[in-house]
Amino acid sequence: MPPSLSVVVCSYDGAARLGRTLDALAAQTVQADLEIIVVDDASTDATGHVARGHGATVIRHDTNRGAAAARDTGLRAAKGRIVAFLDDDCEPGPRWAELLIGGYAEDGVAGVGGPVVPETGDGFLPRFLERNNRHEPLELDLTVSAALPYRFWLYLKRQWRAAPPSRGRRDVHAFSGGNMSYEREALLAAGGFDPRFRYAAEEEDLSRRLRRGRLLFVPEAPVAHRYAPTVRGLLRRSLAYGRGAAMQCRKWPGVRPTLFPWPALVAGLAVAAVRWPAVAPVPVLLPLLLYPVGLRHALRGRVEALADPYLRLAQETCENIGFLHGLWAFRRMFAGDRAGRGGGQST
Repeated sequence: MPPSLSVVVCSYDGAARLGRTLDALAAQTVQADLEIIVVDDASTDATGHVARGHGATVIRHDTNRGAAAARDTGLRAAKGRIVAFLDDDCEPGPRWAELLIGGYAEDGVAGVGGPVVPETGDGFLPRFLERNNRHEPLELDLTVSAALPYRFWLYLKRQWRAAPPSRGRRDVHAFSGGNMSYEREALLAAGGFDPRFRYAAEEEDLSRRLRRGRLLFVPEAPVAHRYAPTVRGLLRRSLAYGRGAAMQCRKWPGVRPTLFPWPALVAGLAVAAVRWPAVAPVPVLLPLLLYPVGLRHALRGRVEALADPYLRLAQETCENIGFLHGLWAFRRMFAGDRAGRGGGQST
């Protein structure tokens, strides 16, 4: 009998962290119904050896092809009715698989995912990530309108909201790639993952191509995202997110450009301060108002959060740079490509 759930773990040079992910999968409450597949994306360490030592099926790429290609390889090898995806630095709780499978009992559900919760140790950066989790799902309000005034209103609302949105079960537009599952047949019908998305945005691209079904977010099914953050790493990921957004824009004609306004505003004021020195305090202090979440945390006694707006500004600046670079770099990637209007695989 085929397994109820196939779990695809994508790994590149993950020997030092993969074991904890596989140990967490071995502790699942529905262990007998699981198939574990590790896609080794041309690692140069002992990733494959660690995976085999835990009893996982290992599929190795001869060359490094990126997250989307690795997920697609795992999807096409999976035998379960449902296929879930984890990264090698994500550890699910013991009821994770059970809760994902249970989500499909609701009417019309084609995908179920859960939170990706940063657990990165102590210090400013780990606490910054807890306050500013980049791995929240994309909410359905993003699909209401592509008009720039509406998207700007959503941007302002997220900056100024006093508390996170409801944490209850809800339908979403797209999951974070580190904690998502789908009906296998629905994924295959959509064309699978597009391997041209080497890093970032492949989940949203897939969501645009799913022909039917709800994507259900289950907050009771988290995975712990364990890694050692650095400022350089955060900004490099922001550049990659920007390039992923540019690929979305190039592939889907209805997707509007994704550029954050505050970096341009602060940069313009900084340039003005060169000519008018009296303006100099404005670009220094303005980020505290533009990103008020940090100020609210500071007023609650977390003074270090006053630095959050400046790191957020740096992240958005890098995303803008990545987006503009990607618009040029990917200008011909989807030209004349029928898959670029719906399919997952390049032609």
